[in-house]
Formats: sequence, C-alpha cells, structure tokens
Amino acid sequence: MTQPDRRHPHVVNLTEVATDTDEKGSRFGYACKELGMATAGRELGCSWYEVAPGRTAFPYHYHCAEEEAIFILEGEGTLRLGSDRIAVAAGDYIALPTGPELAHQLLNTGAGPLRYLCLSTVHRVEIVGYPDSNKIGTSAYAPGTDAAPAKRWVRQRFRAGASLDYYDGEDIGEVS
Repeated sequence: MTQPDRRHPHVVNLTEVATDTDEKGSRFGYACKELGMATAGRELGCSWYEVAPGRTAFPYHYHCAEEEAIFILEGEGTLRLGSDRIAVAAGDYIALPTGPELAHQLLNTGAGPLRYLCLSTVHRVEIVGYPDSNKIGTSAYAPGTDAAPAKRWVRQRFRAGASLDYYDGEDIGEVS
C-alpha cells in the first residue's frame, strides 16, 4: 500500500521507512530499515543498518542461496570473512557470495555508530549455516509474495548433525 505522500511506490526516502530494532544480550543489536520491501522489490533486497559500538547485528553465518553485499556508509568495523579479519570503513563495498568458506559477520569495532546498506538476492527458499553455534536455519515463502513474514511457510533452526530417517514418524504399515 502506497502512503499518500510517497512520490512513487518504487521510490522511498530513508526517513519514510519504519525502523525495526533487535537486541540480544550485550553483543547483538541493530536498528534496521527494510528499503527493498518498502519499495516492493522482488528479487533484490536492500536494508539500512545501524549497529552501536561493540555490537554486531548477526551471528557468524553463511547462505546457501542468497548472495549478499554490504556498503559501509559511516563508521568502522571488522569483517570476519572465513578465517580472515578485515578492517572496514566508510566507502568500503563487500561482496559476500554463498557458501561455508565465506561465512561472515560484521562487528562495530569503532567508537561511533556503524551504518551500512546490506543488499541481497531474494530467494523463496534459503538455508543458512551458523558455524560458531553449529546451527542450521531454513526458511521458505509462498510463491508470488514479497517474502513477508505473514506468507512464510517454514522457518526453523536446529542443531547441525541431527538427522532423521526419511520415513521417521510415518505410518509405514505392517510388513508381511
């Protein structure tokens, strides 16, 4: 739904988008504005993030389907990318292709806020690995939607390594 004061449904100013926030303990936390969803983006997502000093927005992770990129707008931090630690600052562009060898996490190691754009491809089905905590995350969305949470079919996180037989829990009938 287009707001009456919007210039166009595919154009939005940062000030026109609601801010979502999340915090967990003293290590994780962010403010976020989902620009891609606000402009009805279908296959390319873009979110604006602000992370306070000493925090990170997300656990160390990798994607199996969605490729990400980060553009640092303001501040400085440390990018954990695979086994590397890389200093990043305003003006840096970071490509984050899929796969476990490119697991990543961006930490604000500066004195002020770290502000950046995170861009990503948008896929209906995604699997995310979390090497530090040995978790796997899965998600799937209904076709033809903008991947809004209300249209989510599956979102599950579980410990990696746990595996069930294909027929586990199924009524397999009597064997004669």
